Amino acid sequence: MSERKEFRDLAPPEEAHEAIASLDLDPDPETVPLADARGRVLAERLDADLDVPGFDRASMDGYAVRARDTFGADEADPASLDLVGTVHAGERPDVTVGEGEAAEISTGAVMPDGADAVVMVERTEEADGEVLVRTGLAPGDHVMLAGADVAAGERALGPGTRLTSREIGLLSALGVDEVPVRGRPTVGIISTGDELVRPGSPVDSAAGQIYDVNSYTIAAAVEEAGGDPTLYPHAGDDYDEMERILLEAAEECDLVLSSGSTSASAVDVIYRVVEDGGELLLHGVAVKPGKPMLVGRLDDSAYVGLPGYPVSALTIFRTFVAPAIRDAAGLPEPATATVTAEMATEERYGEGRTRLMPTGLVEDGAGRTLAYPVDKGSGATTSLVEADGVVEVPAETAYLAEGETVEVRLFSPDVRPPTAFGVGEDDPALSRLLDRLDRPRYLAVGSRQGVRRLRDGVPDFAVVTGDAATDELDATELGSYRREWGLVVPGGNPDDVTGLADLVDRDLRFVNRGTDSGLRTALSNAVADLAAQRGATRHDLVDAIDGFELAAKAHESPARTVAAGDADAGLGLRATAAKLGLGFVSLGDQRVRVLANDERTAKPGVQQLAAALDESLVGVLDGLAGVEE
Repeated sequence: MSERKEFRDLAPPEEAHEAIASLDLDPDPETVPLADARGRVLAERLDADLDVPGFDRASMDGYAVRARDTFGADEADPASLDLVGTVHAGERPDVTVGEGEAAEISTGAVMPDGADAVVMVERTEEADGEVLVRTGLAPGDHVMLAGADVAAGERALGPGTRLTSREIGLLSALGVDEVPVRGRPTVGIISTGDELVRPGSPVDSAAGQIYDVNSYTIAAAVEEAGGDPTLYPHAGDDYDEMERILLEAAEECDLVLSSGSTSASAVDVIYRVVEDGGELLLHGVAVKPGKPMLVGRLDDSAYVGLPGYPVSALTIFRTFVAPAIRDAAGLPEPATATVTAEMATEERYGEGRTRLMPTGLVEDGAGRTLAYPVDKGSGATTSLVEADGVVEVPAETAYLAEGETVEVRLFSPDVRPPTAFGVGEDDPALSRLLDRLDRPRYLAVGSRQGVRRLRDGVPDFAVVTGDAATDELDATELGSYRREWGLVVPGGNPDDVTGLADLVDRDLRFVNRGTDSGLRTALSNAVADLAAQRGATRHDLVDAIDGFELAAKAHESPARTVAAGDADAGLGLRATAAKLGLGFVSLGDQRVRVLANDERTAKPGVQQLAAALDESLVGVLDGLAGVEE
């Protein structure tokens, strides 16, 4: 007669979690075609290799014009422009817009040379080869600049991002056809017991036979958790057969799951197989249902023994094993498809139409879920990537008040708020820093917007330059570093650019950054200093710089324009110039600060950010030219 094995002391649930967490389930990363990437998790950061859109395009039907030709135009005194041609979407423009000229243009069409703005057709009148423009325009009006959606060199998606239809669309727009993803842990599934019969075979109920429920149930649950299940032949209660199948599965899989034969009866021998062939870490857990649970190792594979009763097996799997599989696959905990949240800020709306508002989620310091609007306009792919769901705002709603309760319909039941939500300056060192966080979200809106949004209390942290006004913020500085900025020029500096004065005094085409950028602020201050030295006004110098007002989006955008031969100089960083093999003319350096919302400093994601700044900054900055602590 076999010796009866009593349960060891029942382990508390926390100990069972710790035992499973100590097992190595992590598979190797792999590369998959984009068509097969849905539901997978990125293994590394993907940066944009090109601008989206790849050209300056009209954002509405109308006429492409030179903005300066419309200054002062209104209904009473329209500007009269000569119509010189038509530009359709999907065609290369065959016209050039000169002084006093206009070209008819369709939504989405390439902006013709010479034009820097589009006047909507409703504010014009065409007659006898002329166009009357009844409004004044500024450079860039109704134009989506190259890279306005996604800019070349910009951090597109970070490691740990789960690829849904939104991200697949973004990667498609970037021309990506293969994606580096985290591997799925392979899971071998074995049901034990002489009484089991696989579905599809005849069952002898009189002999106590039953269908094997657990194999298919647990396999489906493994897939839901992000694993790759493999069904092995079911094992009886014979020790040798059970050992053979378990060891075969252990050789081929990251994790072996068995169900049944885990209790303390004389015929339940699987714990002895594990003890003889590996290491038994835990036998029995203080939960109901599911007490007879095993955790251990077989050869180099992890092992978990589930109870035989289907309800108990599935309960134990979902409670203890599924989180470990999700963690190995890089997947978040599942959430409900609808979330109740509070508006983080007031959002006004008065267009008289139902609004499906892309909405992001963030948790405040007290654990409340806050909702904030995410909207870059209907033409921007990244609006959906940066949002978690949609709030339907009825047509009669004039505004959503701060603190008002809203229902957020999630894009996926798996959506969870980011562990850390940041806004502010676009920066190469920051991209590396974000890679060290679990599931962060970052909106590169510039230092000025970063300060404003941090003041409004929406994000967990903001990244700003030393020029930003932060004295009145309720914020804690987590860390800082310095970066060298200046003019990025072609390799070898063929125009012999030596400083800012060359942009003012010479006929050089310049590419600037947006007004919210910390680099733009530093440049504006430098222009003001140069103007004071010359006894001129800042406005005079700005007017003398060709391209000062028409700005690019991301920190690499001006440099890439220079590299393409479309500009003589661009505002940028030494790190960017070194990366792209371009020349660089230094104009100074500036401090980049990471500021945390005082009410969020205890959030795990913010603490992780602070630790990364404190412990890993040297590694983050390694190899970045002109960047130092």
